[in-house]
Amino acid sequence: MPRAPEPDEDHYFYAVPPPQPVFHVEQALLGALLLEPQRLTDMTGISPDAFSSAAHAALFAAIRSLPAPDPAQHAKNTQWLDAVLTAAGEQTRGLTASYLHGLIHVCPWPRHASAYARMIEAEHARRLLRAAAQHLAQTAHDTSLPHPAPTTLAEADALTAVVDDIAAKFPPHSPSLPRTPAPPPATAHDDEEAIDEERLLLATATAHPGDIEHMRWLTPDDFTHPAHAGLWHCLTALARRHAPVDPVTVLWEAQQRGLLTPGTDPTGLLDLLGAPVGSPDHWGERILQRSLLATAHHIGRRIEAFTDDPATTPYQLVVGSRRALADLSAVRTRWHHAISPAPTARRAPAKATARPRAGPPQTTSPSAIRITR
Repeated sequence: MPRAPEPDEDHYFYAVPPPQPVFHVEQALLGALLLEPQRLTDMTGISPDAFSSAAHAALFAAIRSLPAPDPAQHAKNTQWLDAVLTAAGEQTRGLTASYLHGLIHVCPWPRHASAYARMIEAEHARRLLRAAAQHLAQTAHDTSLPHPAPTTLAEADALTAVVDDIAAKFPPHSPSLPRTPAPPPATAHDDEEAIDEERLLLATATAHPGDIEHMRWLTPDDFTHPAHAGLWHCLTALARRHAPVDPVTVLWEAQQRGLLTPGTDPTGLLDLLGAPVGSPDHWGERILQRSLLATAHHIGRRIEAFTDDPATTPYQLVVGSRRALADLSAVRTRWHHAISPAPTARRAPAKATARPRAGPPQTTSPSAIRITR
């Protein structure tokens, strides 16, 4: 009677995930090159890094490093295959001659080698884009960075470079966007700190309304609390109308805009707006930086979701990623406006006094000239 597998054994067997389709594509490509090495000249751009396993990368590197054998001699002996196995074995362990023959056996058509290589490049591009998106999201969420905004924007530039490289390798063929739904926005970290900074901005801006006009780089969407976003809208509206700004006028503006829900205590709002600390610019930059990091984090997760969908084509990855990065570029532009020093008004150079034209010679002294009316 056959022995029934133990529960733990059965769980271990089914816990091993099956290989991804690209693994079989790599086997087919390597089999085609082992059988007909001259087909390596038909493909450009693919490198050992494009393979998903160390063994396959070592085999491709060995095939590329050795000169292709004579087709007639290659069909008669395994001398070149032995050389490939030896060269690949120096980079990784576990490769055997039987595995190489197995690769040859599973290759459907060696003449399709270029198509196999293209598939491997597409999957490699997906992995590179996923890694860059993960780095962006992790950097934007790292609270230990001394300069989080510049570091995050550098990761965004690296991600943009990956997208541009994919676009160069895979020309456009369809303008469709990815069908992958965007992940929900993550809960902002340091929520209490964000709320405190928004309250301090509202209070200091109420006390210094003259600073509001040049803070157009801050928008209500940058606030984490909807009520604070509405109050900032009230402040900017009053400032642009050149209306009086103080806690009472802001309270009235909030009422006119329907921000005061039933049960709202006006005294609490007046107390909030009457406790300024610091300058509006300082708190505004803090709020905008938090908005920049939150946007970068969400965009990183959004692009990562694109790469997790195997149905997304390389060009769809490019279109979707560029659309997402455009949202970050808008916040980035406002951030640069916020941290750039205000331009100083340059005085126009004084115009040189024009020299009088030479007139006719004067024969009468100036004191003798009569003014006729």
